[in-house]
Amino acid sequence: MYLKKSFNKKRNKTQLSFVQGYRIDGKVKHKVIQNLGYLEDYLDKYEDPIAYFQQIAKEWNAKQDVPDTIEVKLSQKLPDQCTNRKNLGYAIIKIIYAKLQIREFLQNKQRQISVEYNLNSIFSLLLFNRFLFPSSKKNAYETKDRFFDTFDFSLDDVYRALGYFNKYSQELQKHLHHRVSSLIGRESEKAYYDVTNYYFEIPYEDEDSKDTQRKVKRKKGPSKEHRKAPIIQMGLLMDTNGIPMAFHTFSGNESEKTNMLPEIQRVKKDYEIDRIIVVADRGLNTSDNTSILSGTNASDEKNNDGYVYGQSIRGADAEFKKWVLEPDGYVTTMEKNKDGEDIPFKHKSRLYAKEITKKDANGVRRLKMTIYQKQMVYYSEKYAKKQKYEREKAVMKAKDLIKNPANYTKATSYGCAAYINNISFSKDTGEIVDGKKLSINEEKIAEEALYDGYYSIVTSEKELSDKEIRDIYKGLWEIEESFKIIKSEFQTRPVFVSTEEHIQAHFLICFVTLLVMRVLEQLIGKCHTVRQIRNSLASYSCSYLDQNYYLFDYRDDVIITMEKTFGLDLSKKIMPLSEIKRISMYKDI
Repeated sequence: MYLKKSFNKKRNKTQLSFVQGYRIDGKVKHKVIQNLGYLEDYLDKYEDPIAYFQQIAKEWNAKQDVPDTIEVKLSQKLPDQCTNRKNLGYAIIKIIYAKLQIREFLQNKQRQISVEYNLNSIFSLLLFNRFLFPSSKKNAYETKDRFFDTFDFSLDDVYRALGYFNKYSQELQKHLHHRVSSLIGRESEKAYYDVTNYYFEIPYEDEDSKDTQRKVKRKKGPSKEHRKAPIIQMGLLMDTNGIPMAFHTFSGNESEKTNMLPEIQRVKKDYEIDRIIVVADRGLNTSDNTSILSGTNASDEKNNDGYVYGQSIRGADAEFKKWVLEPDGYVTTMEKNKDGEDIPFKHKSRLYAKEITKKDANGVRRLKMTIYQKQMVYYSEKYAKKQKYEREKAVMKAKDLIKNPANYTKATSYGCAAYINNISFSKDTGEIVDGKKLSINEEKIAEEALYDGYYSIVTSEKELSDKEIRDIYKGLWEIEESFKIIKSEFQTRPVFVSTEEHIQAHFLICFVTLLVMRVLEQLIGKCHTVRQIRNSLASYSCSYLDQNYYLFDYRDDVIITMEKTFGLDLSKKIMPLSEIKRISMYKDI
């Protein structure tokens, strides 16, 4: 609001009024808030009427109180092109963004290059969009007006910036590691590692001969969704709080088992970590990984890292299986589940000298060596029922396949083919090959049933108790949950960009989005789920009324939690634009 002075020629007097300016579709409009009369009428009352009323306007602007009433014309129509609906939930994301000092990181990088567009502005838009309204880069640009921030760049600028984001990826990961360590605290010596993959809706793979510049290739491999489309794989490293530490990608046809150790060594070097205990699923429990983490590397240099791995019982050697089924040594202790109920925990462990082989320094010969590890096995009745139920479903499917083989292919028989004798598939069509008598593999079913409910974990940390081993390994579900969040909530797949640097930048944005979410979870005490947080912040939006005022129509427990955590007032039904900007411009991204 400001004091407007208008000279009235007919009366030869100066008209005073309080006026408020606002914008509609970029055009400045004015509305008279209060007519004050003529300047000459106040000369006897105030020494300087102009200064007096200007001070009143200044004090009013400082308070920015919403008036009791706002005049809205019911006959008013929308222009042909307008964006009156805006989101303010992203202001919470901006707070975490600011605490992580991502803007400062990108500003420092921008000083080293000569581009007209703002790297931080583009990165923040892509992150806000991925967090709240996941979609393509093009859609993020086309809907940028849904936020109160001004994003002054072109769509071409967005794609150009992706190359820089890829270039700075590992440095940004390192920067975020230090910021998380400072904000939350981080137990860096324990790291959870797992791999997932992302499919591309393209009919071809990247060819080795034509794509010599592409290090990470879209190749057909063991897809988590059992798709035939080309994939790229992502390895994710996570701390004990469930906050991502680092990520890397590799080609779809490469083995996840050989890609873990280089990433562990990179993180140790970049983050200046002396020792890491790697917690991983049984799929990564290989002789080479185990020998290097617990003993020596390929150059016979001593290594002081460690591991906690899941151990397949059904795929183990005969001696291990016999030890599992022997009743001697088992003890039962009581543990509380997530509902506070006492449940029995049957377990036993041993120190064991395990003979393994590893590749020599040239990667040619296999060398025998002995490692000493702690092996722990436990039994869960709930897990036994789950395994039995899943096997029975697969066997029922196998029996139906035997009756109706023409209804199945290699892809659709997934999960049940292992229980069928003599089954084979055509390499060309994937159809079941005729001429062989199919039958249920009763021996396999009986063998598997022996080990229902048993699970084993092995570790280099021989001083850990059985409960400590299990508690550490249970944390692995957090990384599986993180992959679910990336794929479902943040819709990382399918990937719509094609060049390698754009793909890598896409994964970086998804990684940082996940990290921001996990940090936010920690700051609010994990009192709401990821889906609740994302849905609430996406719903906390408003519609333009008139005179720079916006009407809010959403409030729930998540919004109340954000208020209490960050000292905001998000309870008002109507807010002026100036107050909204104070909320949304946290640390001025």
